[in-house]
Parts: sequence; structure tokens; C-alpha cells
Amino acid sequence: MSAVLGRLTNVTVLAGRLDDDAPADAFLADAQRYRRELLAHCYRMTGSLHDAEDLVQETYLRAWKSYQGFQGKSSVRTWLYRIATNTCLTALEGRQRRPLPSGLGGPSSTGTEDISEHHEVPWLEPLPDESTDPVNIVGSRESVRLAFVAALQHLSPRQRAVLVMREVLQWKAAEVGEAIGTSTAAVNSLLQRARAQLDAVGPSEDDNIAAPESPEAQDLLGRYISAFEAYDIDRLVELFTAEAIWEMPPFDTWYQGPQAIGDLSRYKCPAEGPGDMRFIPTTANGQPAAAMYLLNRETGRHEAFQLHVLDISPDGISHVVAFMEPSLFDKFGLAAAL
Repeated sequence: MSAVLGRLTNVTVLAGRLDDDAPADAFLADAQRYRRELLAHCYRMTGSLHDAEDLVQETYLRAWKSYQGFQGKSSVRTWLYRIATNTCLTALEGRQRRPLPSGLGGPSSTGTEDISEHHEVPWLEPLPDESTDPVNIVGSRESVRLAFVAALQHLSPRQRAVLVMREVLQWKAAEVGEAIGTSTAAVNSLLQRARAQLDAVGPSEDDNIAAPESPEAQDLLGRYISAFEAYDIDRLVELFTAEAIWEMPPFDTWYQGPQAIGDLSRYKCPAEGPGDMRFIPTTANGQPAAAMYLLNRETGRHEAFQLHVLDISPDGISHVVAFMEPSLFDKFGLAAAL
């Protein structure tokens, strides 16, 4: 794939390569309006920001190639979603699901046991909030929250597609069937099985997670950052709920309860004291988040280390996923070092 076709964000260049410039200009300008929500759609399907970006590019490439055959029987947006969904289904054939550590087994009994990284596992990835426009995107924040996307990974690709298109995009069963090449009866059957599976593994509907801009979320996130930067573990564990969960892919162990989380922070955290860690507040997956920078004593700089995504409930912090993948910082518009 050429550099031009590999990045279908330059509407002018692509329009100039089509035979009829005026219709192409209008089509491509219209199509680009949906790039953010298509990215969220592909992310729900794959659980990977990197894969979703590639699949959106592939979607626009396929749309560009088949534009002359677009007959306008549906909206451009609907047509793009159909292409994106089938592009995802093709890409997911034979692939492993992307889990979080908590989806692989029970929690570690203590925070003092040995831990090991497993980079061979295709872990679930976070989604920058700038990739989802709360005003224009179809579906609520709940549809990109980590717990929901992690639960989707337990479904087969076709079950994911049907559930997302029916319950997030609010498409009719017949429309979904036409989009993925199956009958309405098959869509209803897939949706029924998907709902049952999601009920077994998914987040509860009344978890009451605070929006990142809410006063309670801002307050708890501020106190969380302050406790870490001061290396005050006693103050940190007071912020967690009794059943709080901590996990940090690519480590496959996870921890439940303030004591286990506190022990992990005391005995496994590479920081040695106050000032070793600095945080920048951000948002991810429609949730409060914080980018952690760890002091490199050789360079004297704080360097990208982890991205923490928090569930904040009325009782405190109920879940933290600390993604140890510094390459994500650039996707979030964050510096590699401070």
C-alpha cells in the first residue's frame, strides 16, 4: 500500500486521484466526519487502539475503491459502518481475544508474590477520549468503558458485531443481517447468545461510575495522584473500595482489596520515595485517567511509565488498570518524558 493510500486523511490528495472531482470531494469530506466514531467502533470490535487505527484506514481505502459503486441507497455513514464492520470481522478471523489480567483467572492472594510480564499476550488497550466525541458519537460513554470492551472480548467476532450494531448503534435486526450477510433470525439468535454471555462476564448496570469531569472524580483523582507522588501508600489505600481491583498488563496477576494493592505498591513499585513519580491527569475510555512518569536516575528525567485508567464510584476508587506501555503516551498526546 502506498504512503498516500496508507493514510486516508488527506481528502484533497485522494479527491484529485478520482475521475469525477466534485462528487469525490463531497463524498470524502462527508466520510471524514465519521472517522472518530468509526475508530471507536473498530476499537469495540478489536479491543486494540493500534488495530482500530489500521482498520479505519482500511475502511476508507475500501470505501475509496468502491465509491463509484455507491448507489446512495443508504447514508454514507451507514455504508461506512457496514464496510468497517466487515473489515473488522475479516481481521478478527483466527485471532485471540484481547483480555485484561482479571479475565484470565483469580486474583493473587497477596501483593508480595513474584510477578512476571507476558508480552506475548495481546492485551486489551485503552482508548484516548479525543478519539470519541461525546457530542457526535453514537452510543454513550459506557460503550467504550474498559469493563464493557473487556466483556465484549468474551464474545465471538460475529456476536460482538451484532451486539454493538443492535445495542450501541441501534440498528434494526434486518439492517444488521444485511450488513454482515446473514438472516434476521440469525441476527436475533446471535444477539440472544451475546446478551447471555455478556450478563455472565460483563460489568453490572448499576455500577454508577463517575464521569471524569464530575467533582467527585476530579477530587479522588487529585488525591490519588497526590498520594502516589508523595509515596504515601497508607494514604493511597484509603482511597480504594473494599473490593477494589488493581491490574497492570502485561503482568498477568491482578489484586483485589486495599491491603493487597497497598502491599503491591510498597514492595513491587520501582519508585523509592517522594518525587520519584509524577502524574498528569487525562481521560481514557470515558473515564478518569493519569499518566505516570517514573524518575530515571541516570538522566534525571521523569520518563513515561504507565497509564492508569480508573473506575471511580461513590464509595471510592473501585478499579485501576495500569497499562505499562509507554508507546501509548504519544497516542494520548502526552510527552515521552518530563
